[in-house]
Amino acid sequence: MDERTPLIASQRSAIHRRNQDHSLRRRHQFINQLNVGRDDKSSPGQALSSTYESLDYDYCENALYLEEEKRKGYKQVVRVQVNRWICATVIGVLTALIACVIDIVIEQLGAIKFDILQSYVDKCVNRDCLIIPLAIWLAFAVVCITFAASITAYGEPVAAGSGIPQIKCFLNGIKIPHVVRLSTLFTKVSGVICSVVGGLCIGKEGPMIHSGAVIAAGISQGRTTSLKQDFYFYQEFRSDNEKRDFVSAGAAAGVAAAFGAPIGGVLFSLEEGASFWNQNLTWRTFFASMVSTFTLNVVLSSYNGKPGDLSFPGLINFGSFNDYFVYSWFEVPIFVCMGIVGGLLGALFNAINHQLTCFRMRWVIHNHLRVLEAVMVACVTVAIAFILTYFNSDCKPYLDAHNKRRVQLFCNDGEYSSMASIFFQTPEQSVKSLFHDPSDFFAVQTLIPFSIVYFLLSCWTYGLSVPSGLFIPALLTGAAWGRLVGMGWSAAFPGSVWTSPGKYALLGAAAQLGGVVRMTISLTVILMEATGDTTYGMPLIIILITAKFVGDFFNEGIYDMHIHLQGIPLLGWNPPPLCSNIYSSEIMKTPVVTLNSVEKVSRIVDVLKDPTSLHNGFPVVAMETDGAHLRGFILRSQLVVLLQRKAFRETRHIIPNRRTSTNGVSETTSNRLTMSSFRDDYPRFPTVQQLELVDIEMDCTVDLVVYMNPSPYSVTMETSLPRVFRLFRALGLRHLVVVDHSYRVRGIITRKDLAKFRVWQQGGTLGVHELSITTA
Repeated sequence: MDERTPLIASQRSAIHRRNQDHSLRRRHQFINQLNVGRDDKSSPGQALSSTYESLDYDYCENALYLEEEKRKGYKQVVRVQVNRWICATVIGVLTALIACVIDIVIEQLGAIKFDILQSYVDKCVNRDCLIIPLAIWLAFAVVCITFAASITAYGEPVAAGSGIPQIKCFLNGIKIPHVVRLSTLFTKVSGVICSVVGGLCIGKEGPMIHSGAVIAAGISQGRTTSLKQDFYFYQEFRSDNEKRDFVSAGAAAGVAAAFGAPIGGVLFSLEEGASFWNQNLTWRTFFASMVSTFTLNVVLSSYNGKPGDLSFPGLINFGSFNDYFVYSWFEVPIFVCMGIVGGLLGALFNAINHQLTCFRMRWVIHNHLRVLEAVMVACVTVAIAFILTYFNSDCKPYLDAHNKRRVQLFCNDGEYSSMASIFFQTPEQSVKSLFHDPSDFFAVQTLIPFSIVYFLLSCWTYGLSVPSGLFIPALLTGAAWGRLVGMGWSAAFPGSVWTSPGKYALLGAAAQLGGVVRMTISLTVILMEATGDTTYGMPLIIILITAKFVGDFFNEGIYDMHIHLQGIPLLGWNPPPLCSNIYSSEIMKTPVVTLNSVEKVSRIVDVLKDPTSLHNGFPVVAMETDGAHLRGFILRSQLVVLLQRKAFRETRHIIPNRRTSTNGVSETTSNRLTMSSFRDDYPRFPTVQQLELVDIEMDCTVDLVVYMNPSPYSVTMETSLPRVFRLFRALGLRHLVVVDHSYRVRGIITRKDLAKFRVWQQGGTLGVHELSITTA
C-alpha cells in the first residue's frame, strides 16, 4: 500500500494538470465569446481598483477569543443584548435629531432667500430691473454651492452624492475610506443644507441614509477616532461584523426619518443595502426606525407649534390622497404603460449620467475643477429657472392651497405665475404642489418644459462634488410628466373621478424613481407610508416592477452603475452564470507569502514592509518534508498589534518594561495579550512604519499559534468558481486559502479575484466580463 501511494498521487497530479490546462483553454474561449462587443478595459468601470480592501466579517476564533468566550456568563450575554437595544435606541434618536436640524435650517434659510427674491421681483417687475433679483439669486447659488463643494472636495470627497452606493459597499464587506467618520457626517449635513438652499436640483432625503449610517458606526463603537476621544463603552462591539449590523440599522433609521417610513426603511436596508441579515437584526433595525420616526415627529410637531400632534412623521410627507384616489381594472394597462415610460426615462437618465461620470473621471480630477463645475451647474440652473419663469405666461387665480408662496410676476392682480411657484420653493414643496394642487393649477405649457429641463438638470447635478439626494429630483420629474398624463385623461374624459391629475402625478413620480434606482418592494412601501394609505399598493407595485424590467433591459440601476464606475469589488447576490468550468486553481494568487508558527520579528517586519506584497492576511504554516502545511491564518492588523505590544516570547527575559510599580521596582511586561488589546486599536491600526523596534527586539520571536485563526476556511484546487463565490458571499470572507489534497498551501483567493468576473446585461443579452485589476 505504501509503495503504491506515491504512484497514485503522481497520476492524480498529472490528470489534474491536464484537466486544468483544458479548463483554462475553455475559460478563455468562454470569456472571449461573452466579451464580444464590450467596451475597452481602459474605460472607466472596466477595471477593479486595488485600493479598496475588504472588511473582516469572519470571527477570528483563536485561543484568546475562545478563552474570552469561556469566561462569559449568562449575565454578560444578557448585558450585551441589552446594550444592542440601547444602542439602537440612541441611533434612532440621534438620526432623527440630525434630520430635524437639516430640515429646520433649510426651511429658515430657504424662507430668507425666497422672501428676498420675491420682494425684489415684486418691486422690479414694473421697473424693468429684474436683473437685480437674478443677480441676488445667482449670488445665493454661488456662495452656498462654493461652500458645499469646497468642504466636500477639499475635506471629505466621500461625502459627495447621496452616499447610498458607499453604504451599500460597506455592508457588502468593502472598506471605503472615511465613509463612516465624524468629519464625513459634518460635511454631509453642512453640504446638503447649502446645496438645497443654493438651488441645485437635489433633495435632502437621500443623504439622511448616509448620515444615519455614520451615526450608527460612531455610537456603536463608544468613541470617535476623528476627535481621538474614547468613552470606554460598547467595547464589545468594536469589530467589523458588529459595526456592520448597526450601520444597517442606521441606514434604515435614515430612511424612516426622511420619509416617515419605518417599515420601508427596514425593507430598503434589506433590499438595497445589507448583504448579511438575520431575524434579530430585523427587530433591532425596525425598532431603530420606529424610534427615529417618533423622535422626529415629536420635535417637528413642537417646532411647528403643534406639540403632541405627531403629524410630522418624516422630512417629506406627500399628504393624503383619500378624497380622489380611486382606480379601476381598466387602468391597469395605463399603469403598465406608465411603468414602461418610467423605465425608458430611467434608462436614459442613467445612460446620460454614465457618460457624464466617465467625463468627470477623466477630466474633472482636480479639486478646484470640481468646485468650479458645481458652481457652474448652480448658475446654469438659476439662469434656466429664471428664463422659464420670465417667458412663461401661465397665470392662475390666487387661491389658498398647499403652496403658500405665490409670485405674481407679469400676471394680473389676484393671479400668480405657476412656473415661478415651482421654482420659488424647495423641491419637496414642489412635489407636494404637483400632488395636491387642483387640476387646473398647472398648464401644459408649464409642465412640458419643466419636465424636460428638470430631467436634464437633475441628471447633470447627480455626481457633482456636493452632498445630494436623487430621490426628490426623480420624484419631482416624474410628478410633472405624470400630472400631464392625468390632465390628458381629464381632457378626454371630463368629469370622471379616476382621471385625477394628482393621482397620476404620484404614479409618475414612482415610475420615474423606480426607473432610475430599480427598487421595487422597499420603494413601494416607502411611498405607501409617505402617503399614509395602503390603497396605492397595487398600482405602485405594477408600475415599479414594469419600470425595473424595462430599465434593466438597457442598463443597470444608478447606484450599481456608480459602484462599478469606481472600480469597487462588489459581490452580487449570485455567482456569475455558466462559470462552473473555472476552478480555484485558475483564479488564486500565487506564490503565497507564508509565516511559520514561530516567526522572527525581523522577518515579520520585512514581510509587512515589502511594497510588492501588501497583503492583509498570511497563512501560518508548519514546514514538513513534503512542503508547507496549513496551520492557521493571521491578519496584518494582528501582526502589527503584536509588534506594537511587543508580544515576544523572550520579552520577560530581555526587554524591560517602560513603567514602574507602586513600590518603585521595575516590573516586566507579560507577553500574553487579550482580545481587548486588539479592540483598543480598532479600526485604525498603526502601520508597520509607525512602530519603534530596537535591534535587540528584531532578533526576538513571536509565537503566532495563540493569535492566529487555527481553523481558517480553505478549498482545494478543484473547487469551482460558483462554490468559492457562495462561500465568500455567505460567510463574509476576506481571504480563502487554496490547498492541495495534502493540505499544502498552493494559493489564496480574495474578493477581487471573484469580483473581476462581472455579469453584464444589456439589450436582452447576458454575459460575464473579466475585468483587470489596477493599482491606481
